[in-house]
Amino acid sequence: MTQSLIFDPLIPWPVLWGAVAFAVVLLALALWRGLSGWWLRGLAAFVILAALANPALQEEDRRPQSDIVIAVVDDSASQNLSDRPDQTAAALAAIEAEVAALDNTELRIVRFGDGAEDAGSLAMTALAEALAEEPRARVAGAIVISDGQIHDLGLAPEMPAPLHLLLTGRAADWDRRLTVKNAPAFAILGEEIMLTLRIEDDGAVPAAVAGMADLTISIDAEPPQTYTVPVGEDLELPVTLPHGGMNVLQFSLAPAAGELTDRNNAAVVQINGVRDRLRVLLVSGEPHAGERVWRNLLKSDASVDLVHFTILRPPEKQDGIPVSELSLIAFPTRELFVEKIDEFDLIVFDRYSMRGILPMSYMENIVNYVRGGGTVLVAAGPEYGAVDSIWRSPLSEILPAAPTARVVEEGFVPALTDLGRRHPVTEGLEALAPEGGWGRWFRMVDVVPRAGQIVMEGPGNRPLLILSREGEGRVAILASDHAWLWGRGYEGGGPQLELLRRLAHWMLKEPELEEETLTATVEGQVMTILRRSILDIPPGDVTITGPDGVQSTLSLKEAGPGRFSADWLAPAMGLYRLEQGDLTRVVAVGPSAPREFVQTIASGEIMADTVAATNGGVLRLEEGTPDIRTVRDGRPAAGRGWIGITPRGAYVTQDVSIAALLPGWVWLILAASLAIAAWLIEGRKGARRLT
Repeated sequence: MTQSLIFDPLIPWPVLWGAVAFAVVLLALALWRGLSGWWLRGLAAFVILAALANPALQEEDRRPQSDIVIAVVDDSASQNLSDRPDQTAAALAAIEAEVAALDNTELRIVRFGDGAEDAGSLAMTALAEALAEEPRARVAGAIVISDGQIHDLGLAPEMPAPLHLLLTGRAADWDRRLTVKNAPAFAILGEEIMLTLRIEDDGAVPAAVAGMADLTISIDAEPPQTYTVPVGEDLELPVTLPHGGMNVLQFSLAPAAGELTDRNNAAVVQINGVRDRLRVLLVSGEPHAGERVWRNLLKSDASVDLVHFTILRPPEKQDGIPVSELSLIAFPTRELFVEKIDEFDLIVFDRYSMRGILPMSYMENIVNYVRGGGTVLVAAGPEYGAVDSIWRSPLSEILPAAPTARVVEEGFVPALTDLGRRHPVTEGLEALAPEGGWGRWFRMVDVVPRAGQIVMEGPGNRPLLILSREGEGRVAILASDHAWLWGRGYEGGGPQLELLRRLAHWMLKEPELEEETLTATVEGQVMTILRRSILDIPPGDVTITGPDGVQSTLSLKEAGPGRFSADWLAPAMGLYRLEQGDLTRVVAVGPSAPREFVQTIASGEIMADTVAATNGGVLRLEEGTPDIRTVRDGRPAAGRGWIGITPRGAYVTQDVSIAALLPGWVWLILAASLAIAAWLIEGRKGARRLT
């Protein structure tokens, strides 16, 4: 039972204070005049003013409440290193025993793991949520058990009691990490770019491993190369991308003896290789209806540099026009086909025939160009089976189809072969057909395939589009000169633009159009694995190796012609290696080194100021679990081997009773008695003076 004096004035407080001021003035006047009863007058005024203030005695029935100590336990990934789990468990058990031994004190345990989307350790968020669930008047302290690597310190709540950090880890811990400081998302093929890497050692680094490290570099799972590089310095690495599309560069450090973890010893950089300008050489024979289609198609792309070599006046033509009056200029054939042929990405022969313009030695240069990695597309017309066909040149060594000299002139609708429905160049083209199907073509050259892959066919199952690899390069033959009918929309047309775009990209070795590929896309922690194959036999299972070395096997399901896919939930962030047969792919789920592993050495520096502001302390569990003591509010709450909590003395008021200090008639009698006494004293002294 608690008693207290309260006031409930009968008049407003401003009026009451005005009355007090008026009474003081009257009392001063009586004192100035020398009235002998001035002090009785003052007591009478005090009694009247006290009665107006209406004092009352309040009694409260209070029930004490227990103090609350909050223990915030870090279960993030970095807390699983070394013996930190054992340290955490031992410290939590000791805290539970210490709090249980204290009178009227309870323990609340809050655990938190890795934040979503690689947010790291969110200790302050967990502490703020725990404080929001408890009355602040009962919180006597909070204890965080962590390695100190906190990533949400800006969200630290205002503490009503001391905050302590019990630090896991060892003073002898050390770790080595690899970071990529600068890496572009795009790069131009053939141009050198600079990546900036840095290797850093943290903690108590042994002298035997300090100073140098072995760095392994690989691009798209190619055979890796290892270099010995200095530690603690920025490394400028020049890189030239090997192909267009996504290039995956993997960097890794050899694990060093005694380091905390190798999860931060690797990094993956994905750079999209783009071509600055696509250089195309279009070699046209005699003019025909589809010639402008090829030229317009290539000129419509701003990224294409087109050199068009066409024969408008063959050498055997004799029309009597003097050469001096011709507006044509000599074409730089030697410069194009000898000196600068390797600068072209694609050479297109559009109904070209050997008319004595290009010597056989130039054709041999084109053969060498293809075998060295170049690409040639032949759009064949009737001249392909004639005596002056390019087949009857050194190009026959690399062309995948031989002409029979027969030209089929009848209406037909091009069709995909079974292989064509799986091949990335033509797969899905049937879905792009207009209503009623593709339009007809009316001419094709009869050819006999010698090599390559037949993906489209004409009447009588004759090969229409043949794709072939020759050495490091690629060759394609389109055995018809009527593809332009699709572009003109004849009978509804067809996907001419998409077909030729894919064909050009396949010839330029774009990775997304390779026949045998293993790719993966990541959204969150869900990995979608896609295997593309043109083989009749379904591919086998995919082996997935996680960042911790654990392997998993995943079966793929057919998702379409030549496509097999599956979704897989990655158990943790980091680098995953996918293998299926001879195909290998490296995929990063989240960053290659999650935020939890960027800094792994236990340190109290991050939380030091926040803890000090509450008079708390940072203590290493390596030195033993501290005792828990009670301290007064505002006093230091940590010392060697101990931490303090502040008892709050919280309570719940169960009942309140209020009673007047004195009845009203008592106040009246007191005031009247004092006033009469002052009058009598002053009256007697006044009578004596008259006598």
